[in-house]
Amino acid sequence: MSATTPPETLRQPVATPIDQSIAKPGSIAPGLRTEANRDVFATVVVVALIVVLMEITSRYVPDYIMPSPGAVLKATQELFFSDAWHVLVTLVRLAIAVGFAMLAGVLIGLVMGVVPWLRPYLKAIVVIDTGIPALSWMLIAVFWFKNPETRIFFILTVILLPFYALNIYEGVRALPKELVDMIESFRPSRWQTLRYLILPHIVAYIFLTTKSVIGYAIRMVIFAELVASAVGIGSRMNLAQSTFRIDQVFAWTFFLVILNLVLQTAVGALEKLALRWRPEATVR
Repeated sequence: MSATTPPETLRQPVATPIDQSIAKPGSIAPGLRTEANRDVFATVVVVALIVVLMEITSRYVPDYIMPSPGAVLKATQELFFSDAWHVLVTLVRLAIAVGFAMLAGVLIGLVMGVVPWLRPYLKAIVVIDTGIPALSWMLIAVFWFKNPETRIFFILTVILLPFYALNIYEGVRALPKELVDMIESFRPSRWQTLRYLILPHIVAYIFLTTKSVIGYAIRMVIFAELVASAVGIGSRMNLAQSTFRIDQVFAWTFFLVILNLVLQTAVGALEKLALRWRPEATVR
């Protein structure tokens, strides 16, 4: 050390690449903001390209094959005013089924993770469920249940529940052994271990699963409504197909894409709010 080096310089912390790459809790790292902006820009570009391709194609083929963007926009406006009730019914069905599948799946996943003697039996049931095609569940629901709401609720529940159960189970298995040993050194009760260790750890897995199944759940509820109900977006799409209104089919399709993006954004915002205590890191 040089004799001319000021003591204040030695006391100043030096910022390392790791310090610069980790955001403060509750903040968003610059790299993540840039990535989000790129995603939004890419989405806008892709949508614009699709609209341009639709406009070009509609000039060379009949309207019943490819309608123009203007015709689709007009059909969307008509549906917005005439079929709002069907949209609401579909959203309610989706919310109830996803909420119940989340609750039941999380409970089953926790039991699989913390009760060793029940684990193989529950895991076998969940794995068998994942191997049954969605169409099979839809046909079974038609035979088993008379009420259309019960049919749709049953179909969505048995299809979505395994995603939550298996991911939560993997989340419990992913608990760091050092953290578990540290908690066990305080001799906590089972409830305290669940509350202070397991539940905070699996919150991220719940949000991850929800973001993964939203698009799939939307497709399944539309398919279930098409097969088992006369009310909802699926039934209206079936009506549009039977009356050769392809403009309405495109209008409903674009609406469902927008709905998926909105729900994904909402879940992402809730995830940031619930996990604001956890610092976010970027890898260079």
